[in-house]
Amino acid sequence: MVLGLAELAFFLVAWPAALVPAARPLAARGRDRMVAVERARLSRWFGHETARPDGGYAFLAARAALGVVSGYVCAAGLFVGGLLLAGGSWELVTGGSETVPLDLPGVRFITSGWTLGLTGGIALLAVTGLFAVGVAALERRLAAHLLGPGGEELMRRRIAELTATRSGIVKAVDDERRRIERDLHDGVQQRGVALAMLLGRAQHTRDHDRTAELVAQAYAESRRLLDELRSVAWRIYPTALDELGLHAALAGVAERSSVPVTVHHRLSGRPVSEVETALYFVAREAITNAVKHAGARDILVVLDEDEQVVRVAISDDGEGGADPSGGGLSGLARRVMALDGTFAVDSPSGGPTRITASLPKAPPCG
Repeated sequence: MVLGLAELAFFLVAWPAALVPAARPLAARGRDRMVAVERARLSRWFGHETARPDGGYAFLAARAALGVVSGYVCAAGLFVGGLLLAGGSWELVTGGSETVPLDLPGVRFITSGWTLGLTGGIALLAVTGLFAVGVAALERRLAAHLLGPGGEELMRRRIAELTATRSGIVKAVDDERRRIERDLHDGVQQRGVALAMLLGRAQHTRDHDRTAELVAQAYAESRRLLDELRSVAWRIYPTALDELGLHAALAGVAERSSVPVTVHHRLSGRPVSEVETALYFVAREAITNAVKHAGARDILVVLDEDEQVVRVAISDDGEGGADPSGGGLSGLARRVMALDGTFAVDSPSGGPTRITASLPKAPPCG
């Protein structure tokens, strides 16, 4: 109650002062100190560690009102309950208790004064205790709403997030396997069948000129088959990413693109392997989508970083309308979120499209 009165007095003075520009910094410092006191009290007595570092007048006002009202009710309950207990105990010890009639609807009780005092005191103290427990629960809810959830709630949210991202990455792996199977079936396998047919026809042809022509066609088909194999292997994982790094791997993507791609590399060093791989696949898939579906004429890839995260942003001047829930983009989002990153797609109809992925430099382990 004392803290509630102090907070109420501070709020009544500081909130109007915050409307005056000259007094605003002083009021903000006082507010932050009062909120810091509340954080310490919540942590010590309720085990509630608030998540957000900021706190405002809304919390102080609500807490002040709750503290004053609940403090008054608890103090009154304890005082009256204590008086009843003391009076009943005194009458029980001295033996000077008188009978007291209790008239209830349809029933009349005759009881002694000490029994009534002790019973009423115990009941009032029990109700006061339950009220205090309810106020404590209400304070935790108030702090969670205005200052951020506590440690247990954060842990529950984290577990739910990890469960969702684990399911997402399993689905992403399954989608990738299906894509590889389609590439092998529709490209490599078909060229292998065509090569076998050409060699079979050459084997059964008696005309040497026709045989030479079929062998030449088989040779050309074998070259296309090797190109297709290299293309599939490159789409699965480029060796340049391991050997030369992200900049060189994206430069290879830019060279293969039928649309001009500009890569701005502003990283001070190579990210850790899993982060580097995720950034590469985000950039490559975004470039592929811009070329195939958006009708882009120019694509820009920017890699930068700060102390905490590494970012890649891919912009194109295409027609826009990219669907974040589509198979390719949703798979990228799952890959990024599995590493505690964020993934955003801004693609209004008519363009331009901007895809951004931010990943922590030190991703979670296991």
